[in-house]
Amino acid sequence: MMHAVNLRIATRDDIPSLSRLIVSSARELSRGFYTESETASAIRYVFGVDTALVDDLTYYVAELDGALAGCGGWSRRNTLYGGDQRPVGVASLLDPERDAARIRAFFVAPTAARRGVGRALLDECTRAAAASGFRALTLMATLPGVPFYSALGFEADEDVVDVLPDGTPLKFVRMSRRIGDLRD
Repeated sequence: MMHAVNLRIATRDDIPSLSRLIVSSARELSRGFYTESETASAIRYVFGVDTALVDDLTYYVAELDGALAGCGGWSRRNTLYGGDQRPVGVASLLDPERDAARIRAFFVAPTAARRGVGRALLDECTRAAAASGFRALTLMATLPGVPFYSALGFEADEDVVDVLPDGTPLKFVRMSRRIGDLRD
């Protein structure tokens, strides 16, 4: 039985719960893609809430049956990835005529994986970015995220290795797609 994914704008009050969800998601859903030490380093330096997204009202909470099931957002700012602990890129505003909106910080609770949570979040982010004048999306995908984003029309632009402050190299794939290039 399919349950509806309910979305709402995240608030600062959600941050402690979202932070716990992000850690759980990273630890469980990164298995087989990243080593335990890579995942631990990513949690410390990369995976986390970016309060700029919360303050910009572009970060969403997803719930299934009243329980926290995921989070994710989009941005009109140049920052491409990273949480408050280490944002990557400057926070200057993008020009929707020339730049792609950023898809940011998508995490799904392990118990909600493959239940439409990520798709619902991406659809909402795409609608909101389009309503703000953007015609394209870009993101920095984690390795477990690549199949998900590929299935939704994103194409790989480049493989990236980010050497984290503790010396851990972490692999990502920068991906993009035009708004309207959805695959059903």
